[in-house]
Amino acid sequence: IKSLKPTHIALSETTLAKAAKIDGATLAAHILNGFEMRSYTFLDYKAKQKKEAAKTGIKSLTYLGDDSAAAKKAFKQLQIVTHAAFTARDLVNEPPNTLYPDSYAKRIAKLLRPLSVNIEIIDDKQMAKLGMGAALAVGKGSERKPRMVIMRYNGGKASLPKKQSKNAKADTKNGPLVFVGKGVTFDTGGISLKPGASMDEMKMDMGGSAAVVGLIQALAARKAKVNVVGIVGLAENMPAHNAYRPGDIIKSYSGKTIEVLNTDAEGRLVLADALGYIQDLYQPKAIIDLATLTGAIMVALGHEYCGSFVNDEKLWNGMEAASTATGEKLWRMPLDEAWSKDMLSNVADLKNLGSSRYGGACTAAGFLGHFVKDGTPWAHMDIAGTAWRKSDQPTVPKHGSGFGVRVLNELVKSTYEG
Repeated sequence: IKSLKPTHIALSETTLAKAAKIDGATLAAHILNGFEMRSYTFLDYKAKQKKEAAKTGIKSLTYLGDDSAAAKKAFKQLQIVTHAAFTARDLVNEPPNTLYPDSYAKRIAKLLRPLSVNIEIIDDKQMAKLGMGAALAVGKGSERKPRMVIMRYNGGKASLPKKQSKNAKADTKNGPLVFVGKGVTFDTGGISLKPGASMDEMKMDMGGSAAVVGLIQALAARKAKVNVVGIVGLAENMPAHNAYRPGDIIKSYSGKTIEVLNTDAEGRLVLADALGYIQDLYQPKAIIDLATLTGAIMVALGHEYCGSFVNDEKLWNGMEAASTATGEKLWRMPLDEAWSKDMLSNVADLKNLGSSRYGGACTAAGFLGHFVKDGTPWAHMDIAGTAWRKSDQPTVPKHGSGFGVRVLNELVKSTYEG
């Protein structure tokens, strides 16, 4: 339709609702939401094209149906989440010279504080005092120092404090839901330098953090009745005279030491400190982390499915149902003790790379599992293949996809709200 360059569009559909066995208002809301999802553009750095689009773009889309009031109400709820996914797309598409740890942290605060989300920004000096040696190591070679950002949304009946007493087991009744995002704003690979071809795409290595930010926006904007805490670890992985090296042994926030075998296996180091710290602040009902973590997951699942490693059946059942409802595809991957053991080091507590080139997504999940407390329902979503699309999809233009916002919003809504 856009290729025809219309200014006004009208749609009428009466038979599809009967065939799909849903009411017409719901159908209208979803069709229009699909149009809006696909209408997304990122033109912030194309001044002429942005100006032309404002003049010649589609001015209106009218849907002819029977129950406009119900359709508008349903569409409004979908639109809130779609706009939050657009936020995630914008963040992923933003160039790395403007989106780096400090600027990213400030952007999160500016976006979410007006929605009554409490924002805490932990700078590199505070991170050092807290002992976040893993995340700090990743950002050591960059002039742009790391940040941790905590987002607290208090929509549940009980108040959400800045921290709770430490406990070895999760409080599955009263604890908040916790979402953790990898935010490597640019990933050169560090000393273990990536190939030059397509390195420009490594601005998307913060896609997990973008999904967490978008999710918190969606929950706050629609006033979800649930307590949620999000934490994102922000760092830039650069080679330099002072960058961390293969062979280094670093100490994580949890106290576990990590042998660095490859500086391009950096995302798990950032996540390790975020996971450890947030579990010391709270007794989570469940933890879900999102990260563009491994190329191995793309070898396994391509760009269609997000590999999901889950240690709890109830949590997976909710995720699977949310995936079906939203069309953001999840595929359960195995968590096995063999991969957890494979991440043990001979010279430190852990190592940041598996013993062979095989099962890389699984060993990465095995590494992260060492930083999740016993009894805590946990899911690790490797979105390396789904956060960035190289071709247009029905409702997702190429490049930043915003993957994770819609499926996790649906999970919260259908499984944890109330």
